[in-house]
Amino acid sequence: MKRRVMACAWAAAAGCLAGAAWADPPAGFDARVEQIRAAVGVPGLAVTIVENGRVTLARGYGIRQLGQDAPVDADTIFQLGSVGKAFTTAALAVLVDRGQIAWDDPVTQHVPWFQMYDPWVTREMTVLDLLVHRSGLGLGAGDLMFVPRTSLSRAESVRRLRFIKPATSFRSGYAYDNVLYMVAGQMIEAMTGQTWEQFTAERVLKPAGMLNSTSDEDKRFATANRAFPHARMSSGLRGSGKQETLDERDELGRNAAPAGGLAISANDFARWLRIQLGGGKLVDSDKHLFSTAARDEMWTPRTIVPTAPRPPPIEATTPNFELYALGWDERDYRGAKLIWHGGAVFGFQTIVMLIPEKNVGFSIAINSEDGEILVGLAFELLDHYLGAPAQQWPEKFVAFKKQRIEAGLQAYKTKAAAPAKSAPSLPLARYAGTYSDPWYGNIEITLVKGKLRIDFKSTPNMGGTLAHWQYDSFTTKFDDKNIEPTYVNFGLDADAKVERITMKPVSPLADFSYDYQDLLFTPVAK
Repeated sequence: MKRRVMACAWAAAAGCLAGAAWADPPAGFDARVEQIRAAVGVPGLAVTIVENGRVTLARGYGIRQLGQDAPVDADTIFQLGSVGKAFTTAALAVLVDRGQIAWDDPVTQHVPWFQMYDPWVTREMTVLDLLVHRSGLGLGAGDLMFVPRTSLSRAESVRRLRFIKPATSFRSGYAYDNVLYMVAGQMIEAMTGQTWEQFTAERVLKPAGMLNSTSDEDKRFATANRAFPHARMSSGLRGSGKQETLDERDELGRNAAPAGGLAISANDFARWLRIQLGGGKLVDSDKHLFSTAARDEMWTPRTIVPTAPRPPPIEATTPNFELYALGWDERDYRGAKLIWHGGAVFGFQTIVMLIPEKNVGFSIAINSEDGEILVGLAFELLDHYLGAPAQQWPEKFVAFKKQRIEAGLQAYKTKAAAPAKSAPSLPLARYAGTYSDPWYGNIEITLVKGKLRIDFKSTPNMGGTLAHWQYDSFTTKFDDKNIEPTYVNFGLDADAKVERITMKPVSPLADFSYDYQDLLFTPVAK
């Protein structure tokens, strides 16, 4: 009782929200994290917890890279993935507070050459529309312009959006995208004369005191205390097999950095969480990074996210509602509203969770793709701060992931073992040529030593051999085994000439950013 009274007095002095949490991190939490990390095989992990304006945990676990001894500490930077979207909206909020833009401004007011496929959508698209996943684009549409890497500039990628056909009507539903955050980054450059990287570093990270973190890829590579990416690829299906270190320079293209190109440490995350929960107020200062009104605008949901019951053993984590705000998700859990976001790039995963009514926030980052530990620990912390019994969530999410991988592997092996017994319709040389998709660009198919090869021309080092699958369909055997393979389907005209090429991922578990199914290649006239 004495502790609670003292905590109440402290919380009042700190200006905390009603109903603030009084508990520190769970007893034995460090040992629990290390136990789960070792059991799952995650190389390194960083956790930050903020309660009532104070940092109650910021530390690292494990190592930065397999085969090396350097430990993860509270200043080790991890790639964020889409958790970085909130930083791009924060950068825009800085401009809103300055009066340089408004959330409802048409995009063309600031980027006159911006175009979507539909001219009406082009005219109606606002700054806010760029951020809330209701544009009418399909899930992950256009992501192959930066996945797994690219030679395209951000401006050129934005220019190509006009060729991506919508999947639904404008503002009619939710479909997660990354490419419109590229537009937001291009808008920041148009408004300020600084690249997204420069503006985010100077007007967001530096004022926030997040001095270990970086928005620039070259600076990240120059930072000795950084985590390295890891993934499981040895079974032929991403997500299963032995953990391997990836080439960190093969991560996503710089053009997509406004959608997820930041690298942040646990200590710097503590500042970010305090700023968010504090309504934009800087740590240990009376100044604001952005106004409380701007923070509230960023937290206001705009788009309904469809939900479905989750299967056992994680069914209790099914939300009653899920919504999308400006770079933030919003959902419920055990009667509490959560402001959160997850993120992933090749070899890294991150989650950030805020419980506004408890004035608690936490982040977890890993240098692998074993997201089950990430989500499991997040729900374990949620139960702790919401006063619910422990549910062994990491173990349950590990079991769920295992079931999903096993089912995916079985489907993958079954299909691979049963193609139709057929030969290609044409001699291999007649499939060769240069083919173009309006938004992706060109692929080149050549005949080399009796085998077809494919080269994705806008993506460096994305080439490989085509192996006959069935009829006029082939599968890719990419030189880089980290790239998701695709079926390559040749469509012939009445004269038995190739008139189109379509694709779809081979793996049933392929990440949506491999949006091969959205491509339609036609021959380039000679």
